[in-house]
Amino acid sequence: MADIETGDPAMRSETLPVPGATLYYEVRGSGPLVLFLPGGGGDAASVDPIAEVLEDRFTVVSLDQRGYSRSVLDGPQRTQRVEVQSDDVHRLLSHLTGEPALVVGGSNGAIVGLELLARHPEQVSLLIAHEPPCFAVLPDAAEQRAMIDEVYTLFRTEGPGPASMRFLAGIGNAMKPSPMPDELPPRAAEMWARLAANGPLMLEHELREFTSYLPDFAALAPVADRLVLAAGRETKGCLPYRPAVEIARRLGIEVTEFPGAHNGMRTEAPEFAARLGDILTAHLRAGAAGRC
Repeated sequence: MADIETGDPAMRSETLPVPGATLYYEVRGSGPLVLFLPGGGGDAASVDPIAEVLEDRFTVVSLDQRGYSRSVLDGPQRTQRVEVQSDDVHRLLSHLTGEPALVVGGSNGAIVGLELLARHPEQVSLLIAHEPPCFAVLPDAAEQRAMIDEVYTLFRTEGPGPASMRFLAGIGNAMKPSPMPDELPPRAAEMWARLAANGPLMLEHELREFTSYLPDFAALAPVADRLVLAAGRETKGCLPYRPAVEIARRLGIEVTEFPGAHNGMRTEAPEFAARLGDILTAHLRAGAAGRC
C-alpha cells in the first residue's frame, strides 16, 4: 500500500494490490464509511461534488476500477468481469474496515454493488444501487442485446464517437451533457481527461459484459432489506430506469427516485447528495434504535 500526494490536505489517496491489478482509491471526511462505486470507465474523482456535502458526516471512499485511470493492470487490457470488480471491492473493504459498510453504486458500479451484496452480505450495511443497467432482466432483453451489439460493432468499425452516439440514443438520451473543459477547475479537468481515455476501454471491454449481467435473485432476496434500488426522476420512461424497476419487483421492494437523470450524481450533485445523506442517516438511526 502506498500513499499518493493529492494536493488536498483533507484527502488521502492510496493504492492496494489485488490479484492482477493495483487499485487506486481516495479517502476523505470522518464518520461511518461510505464506499462509492463509479459507473463504467468511471473515476474516483467523480464523487467530488457528493463528497463535499457528505464528508462532514461520513468517511467517503471512492476508487478507480481496475484498468481505468490510476488503477493499473499487471498485464494487458482484457474483458472486465462483474465478479472480478466485485472481488476487488470485497478486498478493499476488508482492508479498510471490519464492519459492514454503506455502499453507493452508480450505473455499472450499481451492478458491482449487487454482486457484492449477493456474495458478501456481511460487508454491506446498505447498498444504494442507482440505475444498474442489467438489461438482461428485461422482457425485451434480446432487443437490448442487439442494440449493445450494434454499439460494439460501430466502435470496432467507426470508432468511439459513433458508438457513443448510438448508445446514448439507444438508452433514450438519458444522460445530461458533459461540461466544457474550459469551464472546469484543474482537478476536474484532469478527471475528464482520464474519462476520455477510459471511454473506449469501457466500450470494448465492459459494456457487453455488464449489460448482460443477471443478478443472483436467490442470494439477494434474504438481504433485500439492505438494498435501495434507485432511479433518476428524469430518466423515467428511458431504458436505464427500467432494470431498477424489474429488479425491485422481483425482490418485492420499491424503487426510490433521486434527482436528475442517469448521471444525476454529477449534474444535480447537491440535491443528489442531500437525498443520499437522508437515506444513509435514516438507515444508521434505524440500526442504532434496533440495537437499543
